[in-house]
Amino acid sequence: MQLYLIRHGQSENNQLFEYTGSSLGRSPDPELTTVGRQQAALVAGFLQHSDPTFANQAHDPQNVAGFDITHVYCSLMVRAVATGVIIAHALGLPLVGLRDAHETTGIYMKDPETGVLTGLPGKTREYFAAHYPDLILPDDVDNKGWWNRPVEEDVEIPPRAQRLFDLLLSRHSETEDHIALVTHGGFYSYLLAAILGQPLGPCCRFVMNNAGITRIDCAPNRIRVIYMNRVDFLPRALIT
Repeated sequence: MQLYLIRHGQSENNQLFEYTGSSLGRSPDPELTTVGRQQAALVAGFLQHSDPTFANQAHDPQNVAGFDITHVYCSLMVRAVATGVIIAHALGLPLVGLRDAHETTGIYMKDPETGVLTGLPGKTREYFAAHYPDLILPDDVDNKGWWNRPVEEDVEIPPRAQRLFDLLLSRHSETEDHIALVTHGGFYSYLLAAILGQPLGPCCRFVMNNAGITRIDCAPNRIRVIYMNRVDFLPRALIT
């Protein structure tokens, strides 16, 4: 299994923080910005590319021959779904939503005076059907919202990351599948730590730019990190 971890394109909250250095006025579940949609289109085009003259080379650590993506997954947060839809459409593949791929803390609002975080429902099955009809949702997502619980505590994140990786292994281990998973910058650190079988310390984090790609090859008893946070397909002005 080749696993490609992809961060969503720039979101409204990413742009807000870039401009103001603050999360005041953030959206609980932001959309992509214009830049974010451009990034998503560019990463989709990059994943589409292939070079048939290189196709017979067994060793291709930079995906010169192409990516040959076979499955596309995404979190159920809007910015990841919107990015995933663009990628899946470009590749002609179904887009499958995974609950456990969401950003740390989940869907929440923050009281600007007290700083208290309150969990919110998240988007409903009806919303996804209207806005992203091609998204394949988990069976238990209903019209009460897919999150619909208190905020996620820090202690819950590493087990969730392990659970997500175990799910991908259960579906694709010992296959030649090439998996694209659209996820989030904060959660990326926890997921990568789970894949590598290493604890994530308070001073250790992995950086992922918007639309960045990390490739990890997973074989029985062997994990190989081929590259991390690849953004060479983006023009400099669109690296965020």
